[in-house]
Amino acid sequence: MPFWKSASPILTSFPNFLEQTLLAGLSVQQAGQATQKPTHMLQLAISPYLLHFCAPAPTSRGVLTQRTIWLVRIWQRQQPTLNGWGECGPLPSLSRDDHPHFGAAVAEQLQLFNKAGLQRIADAQRWLERWVAPLPSFAFGVETALRDLANGGRRQLWDTPFARGERGLPTHGLIWMDDPAGLQRQVEAKIAAGFRTLKLKIGARPFEEELDLLRWIRAAAPEIELRLDANGAFEPAEALDRLDRLAAFQIALVEQPVRPGHWGVLADLSRHSPVPIALDEELIGVHTADQRRALLETVRPQYLILKPALLGGFSAAEAWIAEAESRSIRWLTNSLLESNLGLNALCQWTSAVGGERTHGLGTGTLFANNIPSPLRLTGCQLTLGDARGWQLPEQQSFQPFDHSASLGI
Repeated sequence: MPFWKSASPILTSFPNFLEQTLLAGLSVQQAGQATQKPTHMLQLAISPYLLHFCAPAPTSRGVLTQRTIWLVRIWQRQQPTLNGWGECGPLPSLSRDDHPHFGAAVAEQLQLFNKAGLQRIADAQRWLERWVAPLPSFAFGVETALRDLANGGRRQLWDTPFARGERGLPTHGLIWMDDPAGLQRQVEAKIAAGFRTLKLKIGARPFEEELDLLRWIRAAAPEIELRLDANGAFEPAEALDRLDRLAAFQIALVEQPVRPGHWGVLADLSRHSPVPIALDEELIGVHTADQRRALLETVRPQYLILKPALLGGFSAAEAWIAEAESRSIRWLTNSLLESNLGLNALCQWTSAVGGERTHGLGTGTLFANNIPSPLRLTGCQLTLGDARGWQLPEQQSFQPFDHSASLGI
C-alpha cells in the first residue's frame, strides 16, 4: 500500500495533494528517462544518524536523551566523489512531518528522485517544491544538499564574511528548563561567558516563581536583553494580565503566548500587550502564500521566529521574510536541535539575510556524537574554521535503494 493511503496522523490530511504530487513525480520520471543521459543524472541517498545528548535535555515536550536525524547526500552519477550534504529530522510532537511513516514517505521520494533523470540543480529544486508542505524537514535537508553541491561540496553555502571564516555570528544564550537554583546557575554561566541576550522558557513553573527569577536576573544584569518563550502556555483569558506583569522586566519579546490557532486572541495581544509578541509554532500549519498573508494581516505580530527545518527550507523561510518585511514585522531565525551539518547551513543563511541582529542559533555543544566540523562557539559567537575540519560518513554507508538499510524502516 502506498504510504499516503496509510493511517498516518499527518499525511492523511493531505491525501489528494500527495497522490497528485506523486503522479507528477512519476511523469517527470518518465520524461526524464526518455530524454536524459544516465551518466549526468543527479542521485540522492539518505541514511539515519542517531544523536545522543550530552545530558538529558528538558523541553516543553518532554526530556530528550537522543534524536534521530537523516543525513542527505546528493551527487551527479558521473562525479560520485563530489557530494552535497544536508540533514533532515522531524522534531517529535512539533514538526508537520513527525509521524510513524516518515521513513516510508522519504523512501518513496528517494526512488522517484533517483529515477527522474534530473540533470540540473535548478530542475531538482523545482522537483522539491511540491514537498515543502507535507515533508518540510525533508525539503530542508535536500535543499541544503543541493546548495552545497552547487557550491562545490565544500559546506560553504553562502559567500559571507561568516561563511569565509572572517567574522563571528552572535547567538543568544538558551536557558534550559530546570529548578530555580539550576536556572540561576545557567544564567550566571551564560553571563560569565559573555552572552548579551538570553532566552528563557516560561510557563512550566508557577508564574510567581518565574517572576522572581526575572527579578533576580534584572538585579544581577540590568543590561541583558531578555527574550521569553511561552510555548503556548498562557490561557487566552489570562495572557494579557501576565504580559502586563512581565513588562516590568523590560522583556524584548514573548514567543507564542497562547496555543496555535487563536488568531483573534493573538491579534488582541499584538495590539494591546506592552511586551512585543512573536509567532513561532503558529507558522507550522500555514502552507500557502494566501495563508501566510491571512495570518499576518489578522494578527499583525511584532516578530516572527523562523525555523527553516520546520517551514520547509530556506526558500520557504524567505517567503515569510518577504511577507513580514512588507508589513514592518521584524523576524529572527532559530535553530531546531540540528547537528553541526544543519546548524552550519542555518548559520550561513542567517549571516546572509539576518543583518546585525542576534538570532537564536544552536551552539553545536548539545550532542556527544555531533558531526565533527569547524563550527565553534567562542563566548557568545559562532565561528567557522578550516573546511578540513568536516568529518562526514563514508559514502559506502549510504544505500540509496535499500530502504530498510538506509532509512531504518
